[in-house]
Amino acid sequence: MAELVNLNKAKKARDRAERRAKADENAVKFGRSRAEKETERARAEKARALLDAHKRDGE
Repeated sequence: MAELVNLNKAKKARDRAERRAKADENAVKFGRSRAEKETERARAEKARALLDAHKRDGE
């Protein structure tokens, strides 16, 4: 005898798997590690400080 399958649960499980696969794809494509984010933030801060240091008094 065949095993009974709840079609609603099967559809939801399939949709969850598709969303998880898409999320993993996006994480690889767009995601950055914490170290990369902190490095970028530090570089931006250093560049901002450098520009601020070169401002003239009248500005």
